[in-house]
Amino acid sequence: MIYKRGKVYWYKFQWNGKLVRESTKQGNDKVARQMEAAHRTSLAKGEVGIRERKPAPTLKDFCERRFEPWAKATFEHTCLNNWLWFRAGIRQLTRYDPLADAKLDEITNEKLAGFAAHEQTRLQKRGRDEKEEKRGLAVSSINSAIRVLRRVLRLAVEWGAIQSTPKLALLPGERYRERVITPDEEMRYLTAASPLLGDVSTVLADSGMRPDECYRFRWENVTWVNGRNGSLLITHGKTAAARRVLPMTPRVRAVLEARWKGAGEPLEGWLWPAPTASGHIDHSSLKKQHAKAFRIVNAEAKKNNASPLTPFVLYSFRHTFLTRLGRSGCDAWTLARIAGHSSIAISSRYVHPSEDTVLAAFSRLGGHNPGHNELQAAVQDNAGAR
Repeated sequence: MIYKRGKVYWYKFQWNGKLVRESTKQGNDKVARQMEAAHRTSLAKGEVGIRERKPAPTLKDFCERRFEPWAKATFEHTCLNNWLWFRAGIRQLTRYDPLADAKLDEITNEKLAGFAAHEQTRLQKRGRDEKEEKRGLAVSSINSAIRVLRRVLRLAVEWGAIQSTPKLALLPGERYRERVITPDEEMRYLTAASPLLGDVSTVLADSGMRPDECYRFRWENVTWVNGRNGSLLITHGKTAAARRVLPMTPRVRAVLEARWKGAGEPLEGWLWPAPTASGHIDHSSLKKQHAKAFRIVNAEAKKNNASPLTPFVLYSFRHTFLTRLGRSGCDAWTLARIAGHSSIAISSRYVHPSEDTVLAAFSRLGGHNPGHNELQAAVQDNAGAR
């Protein structure tokens, strides 16, 4: 029933033994009756499992209220680079208003194209001089933000904020860090590197660890008696697949054993301690040493009229290790286990079977051919006898 209080109508009714009473904030009795009927219908739908879909939040609101707190809580203390990557991507996405103000279920490749065009053409201020500007972001940086957006939308579906996620396309023309260090370049670099940089680079080159995995390594995860030379347990990394056990090469064991004895044979603690917020070395700890090593190598090359050493990043040691592993005949599944890849598709980039490998695979099937031929001959003989 509806009734009037002052100038507005109210309605009340019983539903499942409970009194429902609300103001319509309307002075028209017909509108008040329609609102009462709508409320009854809404309650009936809820009883039979029909729920009215809540409006989707905007990208900016969802990131600020739900996604960014999740990313910080999940990765800040377990994989700092992941958290910094998510944070940078969120800031990049939400500073473009047409995308930031769009509801999650309204994000399409068309809106994403506008974002990409904006990021590629906008001018950015650089340094203290506001007049000094440079062009927009590279394709790889824009694709990085799109990957963050993909993760945002997948979690929005998982958390019930939207029903489905669109297929968002990456921009073509992205450059990958595929620098492979030759043995000669590795030797020249390690000769010029500082003791700390040389040890870290050696471990990266012979284990294929991600730099962050190496920086945060602890002594309690080193086992000296497993296998031929001992093993390393990776406990944290970029994904869940990062947890793995890696055997040590003789060179890695020599490096770690020397550091272990020099540190007083500790049972626990950081392998590479440093006066940083985390207590261990990070990218900034080796930046100057890395640049100095190149200056030393190239100065020596200039003096001897030799070719200079083309710059590379420390991550190139991981890529080089996996490339060498793939060339040695390692299959993609084993390589994925060693590298800590979450997808076999990533590992397959390093595996390029040679002609000899393909022929060897076919030769292993040779034992099946005689049986097949004998069966076929028997069938033909039976057919002739008939």
